[in-house]
Amino acid sequence: MLDDNKKIKSALLSVFYKDGLDEIVQYLSSKGVKIYSTGGTLSFIEQLGVSAHSVETLTGYPSILGGRVKTLHPKVFGGILARRDNPDDIRQLEQYEIPEVDLVVVDLYPFEETAASNASEAEVIEKIDIGGISLIRAAAKNCRDVAIVASRRQYAELLSVLRKNDGGTTAADRRRLAAQAFDVSSHYDSAIFSYFNRSERIPSFKQSVQGAMPLRYGENPHQKATFYGSFGDMFEQLHGKEISYNNLLDIDAAVRLIREFDEPTFAILKHNNACGAASRPTLLQAWTAALAGDPVSAFGGVLACNRELDKATAEEVNKLFCEVVIAPAYSADSLTILKQKKNRIILAAKTFELPAAQSRTLLNGVAAQDQDTAVETEKDMTPATDKKPDAEQVKDLIFANKLVKHSKSNAIVLAKDRQLIAGGVGQTSRVDALRQAIEKAATFGFSLQGAVMASDAFFPFPDCVEIAHKAGIVAVVQPGGSVNDQKSIDYCNANGVAMVTTGVRHFKH
Repeated sequence: MLDDNKKIKSALLSVFYKDGLDEIVQYLSSKGVKIYSTGGTLSFIEQLGVSAHSVETLTGYPSILGGRVKTLHPKVFGGILARRDNPDDIRQLEQYEIPEVDLVVVDLYPFEETAASNASEAEVIEKIDIGGISLIRAAAKNCRDVAIVASRRQYAELLSVLRKNDGGTTAADRRRLAAQAFDVSSHYDSAIFSYFNRSERIPSFKQSVQGAMPLRYGENPHQKATFYGSFGDMFEQLHGKEISYNNLLDIDAAVRLIREFDEPTFAILKHNNACGAASRPTLLQAWTAALAGDPVSAFGGVLACNRELDKATAEEVNKLFCEVVIAPAYSADSLTILKQKKNRIILAAKTFELPAAQSRTLLNGVAAQDQDTAVETEKDMTPATDKKPDAEQVKDLIFANKLVKHSKSNAIVLAKDRQLIAGGVGQTSRVDALRQAIEKAATFGFSLQGAVMASDAFFPFPDCVEIAHKAGIVAVVQPGGSVNDQKSIDYCNANGVAMVTTGVRHFKH
């Protein structure tokens, strides 16, 4: 049976970050706890007017190798790892004059921060903590008897525990703190491995993400869901209900899409696909054109724009029921208007970088790949036909190609004047995707005369360009690469359709 409340009689404190440590030190001192410490932490404690003992006086050895070796000694680790209910362990402590240590408070050198900076490799490697990580593992392993705090984020929790238990810790406290400590140490080691594996490419997948946000529910209400990451680093939620799993998928898709555009642009997404999108001189004009593309699918959608959302635009947006609105900023008036719907999620997007790689669980493992960061411009579009697209058509082809890149395959996008006229997405046949897009355009009263077409992959047969031409399409962008490319090119040449190829496929599943 574990002793449910062990009083702290001695503690080892050795930390990089001192903020918030003073209250812990003062409390331990008030309870008569014997404190051992090192270097800068020892100086900090003494400046508080609290008596502490240097680790060097305990071990009989100074800090050596420029501080690389300070606590790595049996007199330190013996006092942490000794099992208090094991007579042999206690006898050896007495034999070698090793004091018991009941509490260890350490944190680790800022390896991740240093690696993310422009520091040299030598500077990064110097931030690989050795003594600290060893102390964490030792104290966590012996959590039956020892409490461990491995991060400054736990200082407040430790102080609360000590006050609640009159200077002691319960078995449940120590086990919880140990679990948190192993979370810290495993994350730290994963970061170090990832740093070295950038060049080594060892075939091992390791990813550690700290921070969790409970989601309203999963893909369906009966499924539980959690987002692991720092949502607050990317967005400030200004209003609305708790975010769901599906909301998050659409938010991710919306952010990736809207980042492709420099000019004022509005996009409306549903189930990760754009059902409306337009670029215009003003945000209000962009919104009006985007909504016109498919006002039916826009109901309950996720909206994203790349300019501050103003009052006039907010008044129009507010007429639509939508789940989420994303903008880099909002005018005071626009927020007042948008907040009229109590459940509407309003997100202010911060400046942040997306990961360079993506991964997903598949079967009994994980598949990882580079993000599709390819962005085709006019110089990447090689004319394949006798007729070349004119300047306006090129702008539309670039616009359509950005949209089809972010649409579920098989995908076809029809666009004109930087407006999404219609899209066919998620179809098992490219012809079906095209027919879906043509039918949708007709449903909402759009003429395809003079419009352009973008395809996420090559045309295996010339049927798509023939159907598109007969519907009014005048220019086409596609990756190319089919053994039947020439058949599609021949049809375009015979019928005055301009075609360009990019050499870049944009499948999305």
